[in-house]
Amino acid sequence: MAIAYLGPEASWTHQAAREKFGQDVSCLPSKSIADVFDSVSRNTAEYGVVPVENSTEGAVDQTLDLLMDCDLRICAQILLRIENNLLARGPRQNIARVYSHPQVFGQCRDWLRREMPTVEKIEVSSTTRAAELASQELGTAALASPLAATVYGLTILEKAVQDRPDNTTRFLVVGRHDCPKTDHDRTALMFGPRDETGALFAALRSLDQLKINLRNVESRPSRRKAWQYFFFIDLEGHQEDALLVAAMKELRKHCDVVKILGSYPDLQNSL
Repeated sequence: MAIAYLGPEASWTHQAAREKFGQDVSCLPSKSIADVFDSVSRNTAEYGVVPVENSTEGAVDQTLDLLMDCDLRICAQILLRIENNLLARGPRQNIARVYSHPQVFGQCRDWLRREMPTVEKIEVSSTTRAAELASQELGTAALASPLAATVYGLTILEKAVQDRPDNTTRFLVVGRHDCPKTDHDRTALMFGPRDETGALFAALRSLDQLKINLRNVESRPSRRKAWQYFFFIDLEGHQEDALLVAAMKELRKHCDVVKILGSYPDLQNSL
């Protein structure tokens, strides 16, 4: 079984994929989140693993946008504690530049402001790419994982520099088929309210009247019309539950678009 992930090797998404599927599956690194979706859509990989939100920095917008447009289904989630470390080849006093992913700079914002206020911060595509660059250039460092330090022969100068000790990223596993019902599920969906007064309120009220618990709400521009938005929500329950079937019926009364993205076990390691 092949698993596509946002790479390269030793990225946090790679580690999430390994935690979920173990060491014996074939892991396919991808240069972008879009490439992960493409690999699964083209049947090059059975599943794909992508980040969707961080407990400090919030949603990963590209993942939400791709879920909006594709036919893949969310099959599972993975919660991974993220420990960002300062990695380099040389001593800390020689560091003039730090590479990392934009989300990681956000997760370490206060520490960087306090400990490295004059150092240039350069955004790159992944923490692993940051470690790779730091291994090639003197006077540079990376904010990345301990595994990245091992892969690229870097020294960990400072451990766990993220601002919050509970810094966690939620990853999604996407595939081509729906996940069977369990006793404890979560359903992800997106909807676009009609362009009329009170439509968003009416849509959310319909869920409240059915006593459905919303676990998460995010909004994104629809990219179809200026100032039109789609909303992503996570609900307790499975899409086959009678209560959620009724909820979808009510939502469609107030929305132009309602799309179920998948139901999956509300557990870290179930698929």
